[in-house]
Amino acid sequence: MVETSARLLRLLSLLQAHREWSGADLAERLGVTPRTVRRDVERLRGLGYPVHAAPGTGGGYRLGAGASLPPLLLEDDEAVAVAVGLRTAAGGGIEGVGETSVRALAKLEQVLPDRLRRRVGALTAFTVPMLRTPEAPVDPAVLTELAHACRDSERLRFEYRDHNGSATRRTAEPHRLVCTERRWYLVAWDVDRSDWRTFRVDRIVPKPPHGPRFVPREPPAEDLAAYVSQGVSTAAYAARAVIRLHAPAAEAARIIGPSDGVLEAESATTCLLRTGAASLDVLVIHVVLMGLEFEVIEPPALDDRIRSARDRLSRALDRSAQPAGTPEGGGPGAS
Repeated sequence: MVETSARLLRLLSLLQAHREWSGADLAERLGVTPRTVRRDVERLRGLGYPVHAAPGTGGGYRLGAGASLPPLLLEDDEAVAVAVGLRTAAGGGIEGVGETSVRALAKLEQVLPDRLRRRVGALTAFTVPMLRTPEAPVDPAVLTELAHACRDSERLRFEYRDHNGSATRRTAEPHRLVCTERRWYLVAWDVDRSDWRTFRVDRIVPKPPHGPRFVPREPPAEDLAAYVSQGVSTAAYAARAVIRLHAPAAEAARIIGPSDGVLEAESATTCLLRTGAASLDVLVIHVVLMGLEFEVIEPPALDDRIRSARDRLSRALDRSAQPAGTPEGGGPGAS
């Protein structure tokens, strides 16, 4: 019985690790006959594992999705990765996921061997998370509903609130969900406006029933992450700029997030930043606080704002350097 149980666990591990196995390959891996493999497959089915079999020379065995989640077998590194991921997810941007992650982690740590529990404990005890607090948590039920509509190519009906809080009814053909560190976005074809739009998921209130189904269109861009980044960091603002940063693109990307602008490698030592803000004055602050050497490519008016800010800062430093009580414009004896 012990030998059979061990073999069943090994068989289950093989089925979970590979999409499909032939009976001969499983028999060879397990050191048994194909007939024994068939009996073991029946035992797994009796335990609730949906093992599908395809007949013929090209057929084989594969583990399907069942009505309920059966136990999973994880390798050591996989178990550690899942445990660390669950702890990290507690600070994620989906509403309710933190609590769910804690419950799942408690179940996982209960069955982790001591050696793995020590590895997970060391990783978390000596790691200080520096995760951004999500600006707008997303209801996981809404996120799932949108994902299903994308998968099924089903028209989506929803109420959408703009940045002023005004609500409109929209009908769209959803394409993909795009997430950043702080927000989720839906890229979709707006049926009423006959154009592609990017919607913030936290502002979406689904209004079912949805449908009908549609034929998916060509996406607005091959790189949807860059497309959304361009839309939320540049196109949405009245003041826009192209800045040359005197730093490699990889170095700049460690400072500048997707919602701050779009980076484009220019050379081994420089890159271009396309960004936007509510005004040129805000852009000045935005660029200076990045802490990188830069030059303005466009617009020329941004250089004028930078000079104006420089002069104000210079005058402020001059005033700060004067002795207390000295009138502005000169020291003792000044006329």
